[in-house]
Amino acid sequence: MNHPRDYKNEHVVILGLARSGVAVAKLFHEYGAIVTVNDKKELNLCPEADELTALGISVICGSHPAGIIHEGVKLVVKNPGIPYTIEPIESAQKLGIEIVTEVEVAYHVCQAPMICVTGSNGKTTTTTWIGLMLEAAAKKPIVAGNIGRALTEAALEAGSDNTMVVELSSFQLKGTQNFRPKIACLLNVYETHLDYHGTMDDYIASKAMLFANQTSEDTAILNWDDPVCRRIADEVNASVLPFSIKEELEYGLFIQPSLSDKSIPTTGKQLVYRDRKGLLHNITAVSELGIPGSFNIENALAASSAAITAGVPLELIAQVLQDFRGVEHRLEYVATKDGVLFYNNSKATNATATIKTIESFEDQDIILIAGGLDRGSDYMELLPVFKEQVKGLVTLGQTKQKILDVAIMAGMSRVKTVDTANDVQDTIAEAVREAMAMAKAGDVVLLSPACASWDMFPSYEERGRMFRQSVHNL
Repeated sequence: MNHPRDYKNEHVVILGLARSGVAVAKLFHEYGAIVTVNDKKELNLCPEADELTALGISVICGSHPAGIIHEGVKLVVKNPGIPYTIEPIESAQKLGIEIVTEVEVAYHVCQAPMICVTGSNGKTTTTTWIGLMLEAAAKKPIVAGNIGRALTEAALEAGSDNTMVVELSSFQLKGTQNFRPKIACLLNVYETHLDYHGTMDDYIASKAMLFANQTSEDTAILNWDDPVCRRIADEVNASVLPFSIKEELEYGLFIQPSLSDKSIPTTGKQLVYRDRKGLLHNITAVSELGIPGSFNIENALAASSAAITAGVPLELIAQVLQDFRGVEHRLEYVATKDGVLFYNNSKATNATATIKTIESFEDQDIILIAGGLDRGSDYMELLPVFKEQVKGLVTLGQTKQKILDVAIMAGMSRVKTVDTANDVQDTIAEAVREAMAMAKAGDVVLLSPACASWDMFPSYEERGRMFRQSVHNL
């Protein structure tokens, strides 16, 4: 697409309201485009509609009416979560109309350089860490994107002295064309979101769009322990900065000695950076990181890589790594009740995230609360941790029986499902009570669903909030 100012007097269709849709609609309207916003939700469920209508923007709610896409439309900007299989998108594709997401629009209007983070797991923690590191160095970061604030709205406020720190999903990246971040970070790629992408090839290709327009003047930060990331490294034009928890690198960030070396305790391991001259720089001890888990060591390496590239001094990076205590709904400590520790990891929307979270509790028995939207997985990858670390399980949601079946295969006897036909707050409260009944002092009750929330809850955040409330109500 072109700069939004080039669409003056042209028809632009925005599919989906929400934060990003409203911001994009306002932007094109201000540039003089003829804007139509369409959302399949009923009008009474679209509180944003009144604001746009008052500006003179056409808003159509309740369906995707025939004819909303026509030959006169020059651009379609879709909400990232809207699949490409719905009729308006298919019509636009047949007519050769450009289809983008808000990320592409924001890129054209943003004056600040962008540091962008994507991956199957760890995006929000890494993005937050980067923002804090840049803030410590007075680099005026603006954190936005999939992490919360609409990217277009934030991009319009950014000046050349700011740095945009952006969390991006595969849904957002799939709809980009000219988008080019100065620093791009891919944390990992695991099987997820196949109900949207259809195939792993499409999912990987969408993630790889992060690097599509980078040049040798830009930086691509890649997880050297992830085979997909290594493969992508061969295809990017940017300068590659790798990170690893498993091997010592000739250049990049890694753990010394490696986490793979079990003969040396974690307390003796360091995050280090080896520069292009081969000089080794200590950043901080692994044991001093403010949040636990091997996956957070990877996130720390990735965030440090971005901050180093952006010119943040190592001592400030170390301080932020040590002081940070985590992001809401991501291995968030909730409370201790009768010696039982409760953690909210509602953001774990796939099995890999749940496995990594379980593995971060090396010496404690876990009572797991899991289950949610059924995306077709059999959850067999949970079998090893069910055998070794999970002593009790409470399941809920569409996948409750699937996950229960894996637990039974693992030989677990302390298992329970809760009735999801009840009010969702009552359901999560029952799950917490059942988990507490299985636990003893020193155990961990962990909400780590391995599933998206949309079968029962409007968001993983709401699921996490209800879990927290239920714990406090014990």
